[in-house]
Amino acid sequence: MLQLSLSWLGLGSTAAFPWHLLLLGGASWILARILACIYVFYDNCCRLRCFPQPPKPNWFWGHLGMMRSNEEGMQFAAHLGHYFRDIHLCWFGPVYPVLRLIHPKFIAPLLQASAAVAPKEMTFYGLLKPWLGDGLLLSSGDKWSRHRRLLTPAFHFDILKPYVKVFNKSVNIMHAKWKHLTAKGSARLDMFEHISLMTLDSLQKCIFSFDSNCQESPSEYIAAILELSSLIMKRQRQLFLRMDFLYYLTADGRRFRKACDLVHDFTDAVIRERRRTLHSQGVDEFVKTKAKSKTLDFIDVLLLAKDEHGEELSDEDIRAEADTFMFGGHDTTASGLSWTLYNLARHPEYQERCRQEVRELLRDRDPEEIEWDDLAQLPFLTMCIKESLRLHPPVTMIYRCCTKDVVLPDGRVIPKAFSGFITTLLSGQILRCDPALSPTLGPGEEAYLGNHPAFSMFVFSAASRMWRETRTFSIVLPGLQVYDPFRFDQETPQKRSPLAFIPFSAGPRNCIGQTFAMSEMKVALALTLLRFRVLPDDKEPRRQPELILRAEGGLWLRVEPLSTGTQ
Repeated sequence: MLQLSLSWLGLGSTAAFPWHLLLLGGASWILARILACIYVFYDNCCRLRCFPQPPKPNWFWGHLGMMRSNEEGMQFAAHLGHYFRDIHLCWFGPVYPVLRLIHPKFIAPLLQASAAVAPKEMTFYGLLKPWLGDGLLLSSGDKWSRHRRLLTPAFHFDILKPYVKVFNKSVNIMHAKWKHLTAKGSARLDMFEHISLMTLDSLQKCIFSFDSNCQESPSEYIAAILELSSLIMKRQRQLFLRMDFLYYLTADGRRFRKACDLVHDFTDAVIRERRRTLHSQGVDEFVKTKAKSKTLDFIDVLLLAKDEHGEELSDEDIRAEADTFMFGGHDTTASGLSWTLYNLARHPEYQERCRQEVRELLRDRDPEEIEWDDLAQLPFLTMCIKESLRLHPPVTMIYRCCTKDVVLPDGRVIPKAFSGFITTLLSGQILRCDPALSPTLGPGEEAYLGNHPAFSMFVFSAASRMWRETRTFSIVLPGLQVYDPFRFDQETPQKRSPLAFIPFSAGPRNCIGQTFAMSEMKVALALTLLRFRVLPDDKEPRRQPELILRAEGGLWLRVEPLSTGTQ
């Protein structure tokens, strides 16, 4: 056949022989690769048998059907976490196993490993690459190490101090809107909607020294940021659109590319203009001018940064870091602050204590403005923020993969090239399950214990491949699900692992902007409680884990202005 097919080229059996060898060699190489992948997969499966796993409802989808992004999915994840307590295996499809780590002692080997040993897992994070490029969130290896060193000065206290005035101004704009909405009494507001715009406003001023007035009028740039976040989450749920060439054929893919171009064009324009100013003025004059006006922003710091070899960051690198800061800084802070207001609305006694602390701090001060030195003078308010971050961490999962075998404290091993995700929501909430509470199980059934305040016992039947809820009963919990700010009282420190509280991750790849985020939350919360009383809504919110922890349909609370006399 090959001779016939080559005859029109004037090639006979002599020429056909090398083609036979080439085809045979190519087929052998492909077969060898397939067999090698099968062997590695089989070897990993054998090594993973030491990790427990819940039964799979479906052999093909694995545990995907259980991992839903809603309140029920989070409750079920909590059930599994409380049952297995330290670590367990989940299957996302037939060939993609992932370890879920919960207990602090099992989290430690991954989080404390170097960035080269445990880099970010790119199955999800890779979707952000067209938007964020090789910023700190997505880069790895030497590039990540170099950028981390160069960006660290951007978050030094001396750089962050002037940002407090920016936070005050942005919060004041938000409160002016609230006062208008509450002119006739209390108003029902979606905290995420208002606070996200406020944090975006602050970030644009701190990163670019640009005031888009986005809290009061529409901003094309801000709309693009919000649309990109929404499209990322939508794509993450569509497994068949993970491939770029398919995704960009869809309407969502075209919208994503258009929004990316808009965001990149804005950042590039700011960088070009700022670099032009730097070259025309010279470094010394540029720094002197910025120091005099106290307007040294994130872009300025990156433009001035040089590594140990005297090399600067490229414009592309600066854009990636600026876009990463915009992405990572607005939603996470908005989530943390919104859930803190929710928890204080449900606990008016703590809310009032925070308010009294702020009033005492700002007594006889005009205007009512939080300053940098004030942030350390709000211990109880800080405790309330931290306790809210424990119960409602903005980022509920931290994804890592292993470039080499990682040994766990009990001797078990996470294999090389394997993925794991760390549950920040449960790392400090490990409960002891009472064996006496186990129900009577049928043949081939396994039980999973629910969480607070009324435990539900879920049972999986191997015969019917179905879950059933057997009964609900109440028991007294050790208080881990209760909002209690005194857990973080510095005067009575509690014995707990430092990895039991990781809202900003931990280890070498912890959040570089955590001081920025905490400062912004303190300013916003202090001024909000000084001017408004926050009340719970009639409807209890349902959690929705996306890029950050949201609430289905928004996190609605009622706010009412405090009279001047009351203040």
